[in-house]
Amino acid sequence: MTKGKIIVVEGTDCSGKKTQSEMLAERLTSEGEKSYYFGYPNYESPTGEIVGLPYLGKPWIARELINRHRIDTISKLKELYIASHKDKEFDEKLVNKTIDILADELGCGWFPEGAPNVPAKIAGAYYAIDRAYNAPKVESLLETGNVVMDRYIYSNMGHQGGKIRTSEERDDFYTWNAKLELEMFSLPEDDIRMFLHVPTIYTVIIKKSRDEELDEHEKDENHLRNAELAYLELASKYNFETIECLKKHSDPIELSDVKTIDEIHEEVYKRVIRKL
Repeated sequence: MTKGKIIVVEGTDCSGKKTQSEMLAERLTSEGEKSYYFGYPNYESPTGEIVGLPYLGKPWIARELINRHRIDTISKLKELYIASHKDKEFDEKLVNKTIDILADELGCGWFPEGAPNVPAKIAGAYYAIDRAYNAPKVESLLETGNVVMDRYIYSNMGHQGGKIRTSEERDDFYTWNAKLELEMFSLPEDDIRMFLHVPTIYTVIIKKSRDEELDEHEKDENHLRNAELAYLELASKYNFETIECLKKHSDPIELSDVKTIDEIHEEVYKRVIRKL
C-alpha cells in the first residue's frame, strides 16, 4: 500500500495555520483522499508541554497541569492538615486560591532572558525533540492517509532562525536544523509545502482584536518581524507555495484587508490538489 504524503502548512503569526490545516484535511477526506490533521508542538504530549510551558510560557498549560492534580493534592493536604490541626476547619477555598496563584506563577516562561532571547540552537532543540518524540504517531497515520501538518521543521527555522542577524548565519542554521531533524532524528520528509503570509504589521492589529493570552513569542513584535523575514527566505529556499493572505493594503491598515478564511482555504486547496 502506498504511504500518504505529508502536506506542511506554515505561516506567519495569525495566518490561520491550524484552521487551514484542519479545513484542508477535512475537505481532502470528504473527497476521497483520506487525510489527517496533526499539529506541532503537540501540546498533548510531555515534550509539547515542555515547549509550551517552560519555553513559551503558555498560561493555559500551567492551569491544565495543576488542575490535573488538583483534587488529589487537596485531598492529601486535607488529610495532613486534619491530622495536625484537629481543632481547626480545613479552608478548601483558601487552598484553591493558593493553587490558582501558583498556576499563574508557573504559567510564565522559565527562561529569565525570555524565549525570544534564548539562543536559536538551544530553543530549536526543544522543538526538534517534540517532533522526534511524536514522529511514530505521524508515521502510523501515513500508513493509511495523508498528514496535513500544522507546522513542521520549518517553524523551527523561522522562529529560531529569525533570532540570527546575518543571512549567512541563518542559512547555516537552516542547514543545521534540517540535518538534526531529518537525518539525526529520522523524521519523515515532507512532500508539499504551503506558506501563509500575513505581514507583521497586520499580525499586531489582528492580535489586538482577539481576547487571548499571548505567549512570549507572540508578545514580542520584534521577534515576529524577524520570524517573518526568515519565513520569506525559507519559502524561497524550500520551494513553498506562498499564499498572500491580504487582498489589499490600506493606509491606515484595516482588518478587512485580510482575505476571509474561506478565500484562503480555496487557494490552499487548489494548490495542494494540483500536487497530490
